[in-house]
Amino acid sequence: MALSLMYITNKPQIAEIAESAGVDRIFVDMEYIGKADRQGGMDTVQNHHTLEDVKTIAQTIKKAKLLVRINPIHEKSKDYISSEEEIDRAIKNGADILMLPYFKTVREVETFLRFVNGRVKTMLLLETPEAVGVVDDILKLKGIDEIFVGLNDLSLGYGKKFMFELLRDGTVEELCYKFKKANIPYGFGGIAALGKGDLPAEKIIIEHYRMGSTSVILSRSFCNTNEVKDIETIKSIFINGIKEIRDYEKTVVIHSEYFESNKQEINRIVDKIVSRQKSGEEKWM
Repeated sequence: MALSLMYITNKPQIAEIAESAGVDRIFVDMEYIGKADRQGGMDTVQNHHTLEDVKTIAQTIKKAKLLVRINPIHEKSKDYISSEEEIDRAIKNGADILMLPYFKTVREVETFLRFVNGRVKTMLLLETPEAVGVVDDILKLKGIDEIFVGLNDLSLGYGKKFMFELLRDGTVEELCYKFKKANIPYGFGGIAALGKGDLPAEKIIIEHYRMGSTSVILSRSFCNTNEVKDIETIKSIFINGIKEIRDYEKTVVIHSEYFESNKQEINRIVDKIVSRQKSGEEKWM
């Protein structure tokens, strides 16, 4: 079964292009509470989409599912509505799947599931060491439809230099084993277009298949619409890029003997990247 491809945007025209090219889920990202503090200085995307964006994209797409990342569980403040109201309004505005980010406790997940109350699908974004520590208890809860491992924040939490070290050290594989045992679909990380990225997308895709993953995010570098403005160019990037990914997936399925050698190659590449980063730091010390 092909990976479910997800792309983050709040732009209706881009959502239409992505959907038409074969993106399975359009991802509206409302998370902003605490994100700037923990990812400050990193080359990461901080979107802060809105509930109005949820409504707009829901009215735009026809086949793709609308995935909405809400904020971590929080009380109402002078600046923003409570989690319960945020969830209610996101569902009312057309979300098909709600994603809970940056949770650390079983109680936060229980609260999220209670607020959703089966009205839409639920996805947990597991991205803290604390959540990893209680994941066995979390997996006992009813109402979790999917889990996604967020490599950016989780690698930060573990003090890693490079997010794909979590593939190298077995963290992701151990979590995937637990998800599979609990019979909950799962995914992790993001990919660029084939042939791009410090760790090539091809290598990451093979790891998804080796570990039984069902979903992946198309990263900002797949098509950065803040830099690429020409609509025809954007259409070409999506159409050709997704076709290349789908064609490559077909070769992965029939050549499972790649799995172990690919794992060793990922280890080698990650070690090289981390070594280069450490060397760069030492030069500035």
